Amino acid sequence: MNRRPHRELGLHSGFYRNVCPLALDVLFAFGLLSVTASQLRLVGTAIGPGEACLAAWTVLMLIGEASRLGPPLTPVLGRLVIFWSLFACAERVGTLAGYAIGDVHDPGLFLHDILAYPLVAAISCLMVIEPGAAFRLRRVAWLLAAFGAAFLTLQLANASELFAVANIQPWYWDRLRGWAENPNQLAFLCVVLALVSLHLFETVRGVAAKSGAAACAVLAIYVGRLTKSDTFVLALVLAGPVFVALKLRSWLHTFDGAVTARYALGWIVILILPVVVLSVARFGDSIGTDVEAYAAEFSKDGGAGTQDEARLRIWAWREAINRSLETGMLGLGPGPHISIPDSIVAARHYKNEPENLDHPAVNGIPNFEAHNTIMDLLVQGGLVAVLGFIWLAATTFAATYRANLVALTALLVGLGVFSNFHLIVRYPLFWFAIALCLVTGTSGERTFAVRAGG
Repeated sequence: MNRRPHRELGLHSGFYRNVCPLALDVLFAFGLLSVTASQLRLVGTAIGPGEACLAAWTVLMLIGEASRLGPPLTPVLGRLVIFWSLFACAERVGTLAGYAIGDVHDPGLFLHDILAYPLVAAISCLMVIEPGAAFRLRRVAWLLAAFGAAFLTLQLANASELFAVANIQPWYWDRLRGWAENPNQLAFLCVVLALVSLHLFETVRGVAAKSGAAACAVLAIYVGRLTKSDTFVLALVLAGPVFVALKLRSWLHTFDGAVTARYALGWIVILILPVVVLSVARFGDSIGTDVEAYAAEFSKDGGAGTQDEARLRIWAWREAINRSLETGMLGLGPGPHISIPDSIVAARHYKNEPENLDHPAVNGIPNFEAHNTIMDLLVQGGLVAVLGFIWLAATTFAATYRANLVALTALLVGLGVFSNFHLIVRYPLFWFAIALCLVTGTSGERTFAVRAGG
């Protein structure tokens, strides 16, 4: 039996002799999944089973690292430490700038971010600690795929009224939200599960393992479709072609002088694709109506509210820029700082919405988010927070691209799509994806360097 992974995980230490690393990974994977089930939180609090599991995992990991006098500062850990240091400074400066101009903010939401950011910062750093980070993250990825399939199946069964859960409403009108507060949270989970499962399918050997990973991906896509999230559809529409293009590029680069069937098929596709595109373009007018109807079927409300939502988002982004300019792009500190649009206030007054929705209170205080990661970071931490986030995203993308990790590169594209319509830096699942990409990409780069004699 291969014992190398166990040595990598540091089982020689007293902590790991008493606490099984697999149990920690199971706890972590369960926490990542259940933190999205925000309807399961205690009434009036932001604490549920997911938050409890992640907090327990963080404490146990910190105890383990303290018992061995701290982790080594690897390049990946150093990169995250730099980002979070810049982020903390930016938020601190933004808070002072907001105080200087007399900014009024919601104290409850301000405190929520103050508590959330240190937790996700600790989680992101603890995930990449060596030794054995690549092995741990891959095992958590498998646990996420397997547990995620069961987790989504339970929510489907609940939505189909096969069983009931007290105080849970799995539907938001005709959109599936499962155990989350809104369908977009469930859609984000489905995107991550689908593309992580695709990564496992791409990198695992064996028919059984590949079939299991493929089944998990298909289920996640099916559930994500039921959320009727436009962002979910757009994420897959962009991530899918990226995966195909990079996979084709990878196949073509394996050509070593012999014309293989895979190499020939790749070039055939490259040569035929422009012809197919031109042929389809000729009939664009005749099929345009069908395509539009098909796209509307995948959108919430049949696409009826898409233009209104687009105008609302543009308004929110414009307001975010204006609010940031008030402090000279220094930010206003944690929490939301935009006034709730009048159209949303009116809609809440006249529209009978489902229960278990956590809306900002209409109290005259700016407590609405721009629902765009870049814009929200601009409002909170100014240009420093934005540039830090862009730097981390760009270096992570470069790591997976150079290591030829096609599915993980597609995963980053999907995350990028969601970041344009939601503030995702508070999601632990987002930081798991970043950690998986960074660690796997960096280890992949080292592997390719050794093979090339570097």
